[in-house]
Amino acid sequence: VQLQASGGGLVQPGGSLRLSCAVSGRIIRIHAMGWYRQAQGKQRELVASITSGGSTTYADSVNGRFTISGDNGKNTIDLIMNSLKPEDTAVYYCNADVVALNGAENMVAYYAWGQGTQVTVSS
Repeated sequence: VQLQASGGGLVQPGGSLRLSCAVSGRIIRIHAMGWYRQAQGKQRELVASITSGGSTTYADSVNGRFTISGDNGKNTIDLIMNSLKPEDTAVYYCNADVVALNGAENMVAYYAWGQGTQVTVSS
């Protein structure tokens, strides 16, 4: 199971960014996908998640500003980040809770992480 994240970058306060993440592999079932972030010197925290049924969860700090969406057919999720603040600066990590076939044709549960992508909000 692999996760490929894209997006991120440098944006001024009040601006917007879009993060995308695709999960690949011999996926049998996706339970949920989401985005976490880790600011320098802080612990990794959940930003937003979405289940295969479309239920979403947001951190209080981003609720109303960020929107997560998913495409089950493409095994992808997007995170639209609006009204960005300097405190949103962090490395953002995509996460997927899936069941997939391993090399031995066994169904295995994976809690996979993508490579981090830097989001910097600064004037």
